Amino acid sequence: METRYLARLQFVANGPAVEGEWALESTARDRYTEWVGIYSKDPKVVVWLIEETGGRERALRTWTAQGETVS
Repeated sequence: METRYLARLQFVANGPAVEGEWALESTARDRYTEWVGIYSKDPKVVVWLIEETGGRERALRTWTAQGETVS
């Protein structure tokens, strides 16, 4: 089973998302960190670092205005 890593950015709850996909977690983590840095002042933005294997997603990190959650 192939594992891929996603960085996902959502500007409003239940709104459309921008997403990038990489084979390396480090590359996805760099984009996640970049997006958190750029959008951290907006209280509606949510950013995820996600691991996907076999069609199943697992959030590794989630950033909201309340702070970061690490799984």
